[in-house]
Amino acid sequence: MPILILFLFIGIPLIEIYLFIQVGGSIGVWPTIGLVVLTAFIGTALLRQQGMATLARAQAELDQQKLPVRELFDGVCLLVGGLLLLTPGFLTDALGFALLIPPLRFVLGRGVWAALARSRNVHFSVHGATGAGFDRGSGSQPGPGPGGPVIDGEEFGVRKDDEHNDGDRNPSDPPPRIGSGR
Repeated sequence: MPILILFLFIGIPLIEIYLFIQVGGSIGVWPTIGLVVLTAFIGTALLRQQGMATLARAQAELDQQKLPVRELFDGVCLLVGGLLLLTPGFLTDALGFALLIPPLRFVLGRGVWAALARSRNVHFSVHGATGAGFDRGSGSQPGPGPGGPVIDGEEFGVRKDDEHNDGDRNPSDPPPRIGSGR
């Protein structure tokens, strides 16, 4: 991890300086500065358009009572891509524009999802939700991993319309447990 941080803070600026020198030597100083400013404006416009579309998809998923996992991942990618586009440089602009391409985000998301699923420290469990994750068409949902933590919860003041009213329950009794059939 320290090597990665060292590369990020020293290696990337050195690569950017090299690219500035090469491009500036080829097309001149002012066109190089203009190109950097132009990519920031184009990136901002694309980011705004894709961000609003992603927000609309997330709201539609929530309206259908589905977890907007892919939309949340897209939002994170758009945020990182926007930050990279606003950072002056050709390498950061290329990486930022790459994160604005939906098929590349999809491939990246599948890779991240698979890496998290393989991790022994992360377990996924989705109960009562549909369409979670990046494999929407498969119909399979990730389940709890072997030996994963189980979090017990209680409901307070929640009543489903299709269940009977528990008005005859003694107020001193503990609240009903989720999945207890009451």
